[in-house]
Amino acid sequence: CVYESSKNSPQILQDIERKIIFFFLLNDTILQNKINFLMLAVSLLQTFDEAGLCESLRRNVTKSGYVKPTPVQKHGIPIISAGRDLMACAQTGSGKTAAFLLPILQRLMVDGVAASKFSEVQEPEAIIVAPTRELINQIYLEARKFAYGTCVRPVVVYGGINTGYTIREVLKGCNVLCGTPGRLLDIIGRGKVGLSKLRYLVLDEADRMLDMGFEPDMRKLVGSPGMPSKEDRQTLMFSATYPEDIQRMAADFLKVDYIFLAVGVVGGACSDVEQTIIQVDQYSKRDQLLEVLKSTGNERTMVFVETKRSADFIATFLCQEKISTTSIHGDREQREREKALSDFRLGQCLVLVATSVAARGLDIEQVQHVVNFDLPSSIDEYVHRIGRTGRCGNIGRAVSFFNPESDTPLARSLVKVLSGAQQEVPKWLEEIAFSAHGTTGFNPRGKVFASTDTRKVWRITSHVTARTRGAPIRI
Repeated sequence: CVYESSKNSPQILQDIERKIIFFFLLNDTILQNKINFLMLAVSLLQTFDEAGLCESLRRNVTKSGYVKPTPVQKHGIPIISAGRDLMACAQTGSGKTAAFLLPILQRLMVDGVAASKFSEVQEPEAIIVAPTRELINQIYLEARKFAYGTCVRPVVVYGGINTGYTIREVLKGCNVLCGTPGRLLDIIGRGKVGLSKLRYLVLDEADRMLDMGFEPDMRKLVGSPGMPSKEDRQTLMFSATYPEDIQRMAADFLKVDYIFLAVGVVGGACSDVEQTIIQVDQYSKRDQLLEVLKSTGNERTMVFVETKRSADFIATFLCQEKISTTSIHGDREQREREKALSDFRLGQCLVLVATSVAARGLDIEQVQHVVNFDLPSSIDEYVHRIGRTGRCGNIGRAVSFFNPESDTPLARSLVKVLSGAQQEVPKWLEEIAFSAHGTTGFNPRGKVFASTDTRKVWRITSHVTARTRGAPIRI
């Protein structure tokens, strides 16, 4: 349960505009017995100086260009620092990686943990899990940047890299182990990583891991020999959506009194992204793409397609049109994927054509423009794709090609997303959505944005106590 003290009321009012949603949760047993419950005072961060970071960590945060906490950092860092389990839902590009890394690294640095090169079995204090190689490597690079010049050593493990090399890196010392589910289980199964000292378990992009079929691996990881019980570790889950599958996983993995934090409309698009929908037919897409790219000048642009074959085909077509382009998809070797991302980040290629492998979690600076050459089949995937731009308060643009022959089932959901982000909805799209009988909203269960929590919810302020079931509390 969370108590927002009256002294923070002005800060809470400031955040109403950002649509911060909190779920304050309490064990049913406590409710039934009417026992006095513990109130946790959460002081919202206005600056990183208020986070109480040690000097070396604060210096690295400043060098990394962090100036003011984003909403998820403002609320998430104090919650994690207080030792509470957290289920956080935030729009892509909200700064959640720093929200969990900073309090974890701060605690490890204060406690003086140090990696040992002399142990044949490394016992990390924190394990961070993410679904894709690109995302977990990105998290690792952030952790390494924050831990620079300190005693804390992050290590990353994922498929596509020689196993022997990975093991040697782990055995050099490991406090924070970042990995994809399969490679983590492999390293643990080989006896190179022990879990007895684990304090923190972080599951990032949990909904994506479910979509990719990693739930058995995640449950196997949590049930690994030596893994502390959920009562003896701090578990943090991050997800862009909150469907019932994620709620069940949260109930299994997190303590019963975990805190649910949602920033913005769960599953909604960021209002910092200017969205444009263009009606096309299949044969006019390439010409439309050229027209869009010629209008962007030297802006860095991501173009999303549905198939690996299309990614290579469109990249080749754009290169023939003298537009520097590279591509990334699941069939490319790891070194090819890393080279493509590097070329795009460094500006050597201004256009990156990608399938969904790059649609989640990648934080590439200065992506001003996203083009959905092919619209995805789900609205969640659409939101994740356009979330590659407009990150952390920056303004971005997203253009999507809508083919009525194939994209009509998405029409109603698109209208809802556009309306929710205060974007202009084309009249022709409204007409298609109105006539699209049988199309769904944001999820097949009919719960808008998949944001309904199944547990009882308490809202506590300095003056009002209210209880509801099955509905979000919006502060």
